[in-house]
Parts: sequence; structure tokens; C-alpha cells
Amino acid sequence: MADSEGMEVELEQLFLPQVSVVVPIYNGEADLPDLLDCLLRQTYPSDRVDYLLVDNGSCDRTSLLLQEAVTAASTQGIVLHPLSEPNIQSSYAARNAGIRATNSPILAFTDADCRPQPDWLQSLVQPFQDPKIGVVVGEISALPGNTLLEQHAEREQTLSQKHTLSHSFYPYGQTANLALHRQILEQVGLFRPYLTTGGDADLCWRIQQQTDWQLHFAERAIVRHRHRTTLQQLQSQWRRYGRSNRYLHELHQVPLMPELSGPDYLRRWGRWLLKEVPQVGLNAIAGKATWLDLLSTPIGLFTNRARIIGQQQANLPEQARKIEWLP
Repeated sequence: MADSEGMEVELEQLFLPQVSVVVPIYNGEADLPDLLDCLLRQTYPSDRVDYLLVDNGSCDRTSLLLQEAVTAASTQGIVLHPLSEPNIQSSYAARNAGIRATNSPILAFTDADCRPQPDWLQSLVQPFQDPKIGVVVGEISALPGNTLLEQHAEREQTLSQKHTLSHSFYPYGQTANLALHRQILEQVGLFRPYLTTGGDADLCWRIQQQTDWQLHFAERAIVRHRHRTTLQQLQSQWRRYGRSNRYLHELHQVPLMPELSGPDYLRRWGRWLLKEVPQVGLNAIAGKATWLDLLSTPIGLFTNRARIIGQQQANLPEQARKIEWLP
């Protein structure tokens, strides 16, 4: 009884505004059970949060699973709203559908393949106590992985918000773990619905360019995400990063990623083969290095090349310049 009373006092001392969590979902059948379990385990008071799960034209059992989840969640006092955005295939269009379906003053975002930790939402919301803060960015950490590609991405902290928060143009947060004041969207508009990548940076940059709202990093607000396990998945990921570079260059005139010339690539491969391989090999014999140490450079060159190809091949559609607005 004493523990329960102590918890109630602690909650009363926290900043607990009404929050809506928006999650875009496309063919999320494999991810939904774990995602829903994470949402149901949130420590944020259930009467002050609702979850808007937006099916973005899935062709698997996503829609059915969402309907079943509503019933299961209601028995625990959790409010799930299954929504649909079937017309525009874009996670940003799906997020806009969720935003338009709620009037909550705070909007939080994550993705179907993310695993929010139990105190994620509570930690993500607390910084809004400062009236100057309009955007809060949480951290993205890796789920346990066994493959060399997963271990490499974890070592490089590929998904960490620390990379995007240090962007040379303006800091930004990925929508896998982001929250903002709804009233900001009345000032700068919603996500660009036809943009397929880079929409999180675009929105954060519009906010910082057009308003006085500040951006805050809540390092303890953690969602976990699985790294890519195959070269094909890794190539797709980094080509998408390259497309994002190109789109943001055209929308905000940020510099493109510099391309390595053919001779530069040959020198990098030559350095790896003639210097790194023998050195790492000796360290491996001494028990001081691993396969990951040996293959780090080739993986890095592979992802760099994929990003450049994505950047070269991208062409921003004219529709992607459109910004949607709240009614």
C-alpha cells in the first residue's frame, strides 16, 4: 500500500499533459505484437495518452491485427485508435493522418519496427515543462544482434540521434523517436505528405528557421531498433540515406555528401588490403581483434557507395514540395 501511495505522489509531481502517439505502419504484421506489447507497458498514465496506429495501405494482416489489438488494449484501459491512410504511400502522409485525428497538445512519434522502453513516453514528455522547448528528441539504441552487419552498425551507432543532432545545417531528430507541440504545426505546417525520406529533418529545420521554439535531446527516452542483417537490407538503408541527402539539398540547399573518386576508392581498398589486414591479422592471433575489426573498412566503403548511388539517382518529385496544413 505504501509503495502504491508513493508512486501516486511521484506521478503527481511529474509533468503529465495529454499526449497522442502516432505510429505509421506498412505491412507491420511481424512487428505489431512486440510494438503493441511495448505500448501497453508504458508507465505514462493510460488516461492521458492515446495511440494512433495508421495503416499506410498494408497488404498483409496489419488491419486485422490492429482491430484485435483495440479490444485487447481496452481491457487494460489503454486507448488504441486504428486509422488508415490508403491514398499516399508515405510514412509522412500516415503521420499527418494521425495528427489530424487528434487535438492533444503534445504529439509523439515512433515506428512500427521500434521497441519503446517502458519509461520512453514519460521521459520524452518531461522536457516540455520548459515553455521554450517545442521539439524533444529521444535516443535510438540497438536491439541485440548476432550478425557482423548488426555488430558493425551497433559499434558505429548508426541509428543514434547523436548523428542527426550534430548535423552541420541544423540539428534534427528522426521520427522513430520524436515529440513536439501541436501548436508548432499551426505555424509551419505538417509533414510533406509525398516525401518518402528526409521528412523529419525537413520539419525540424522549418521549425528552427521559422519559429523561436527550441529543440531538446532527452537521452533517457529510449526506443530500440533492429539493425539490418543482410547486405541487401544494408544497401537499401544507405541508398535511402542518399536519397534523403538529395531531397534535402533541393529543399534546403544543404551541401550534398562529397563523392569519393575512383582513385580514392582504390587507395582505400589498397590501404585496407596492404596495411589493415596484416595488422588486424596479427592482433587476431594475439586475441586482440575480431572479424568485425577486419571487415569494418569494407562495410564502411560498401555503405558509403550505396549512399552515393542513392544520392545520384534521386530526383525530388514536384509533389514532394507540398506541405499539408491543419484545418
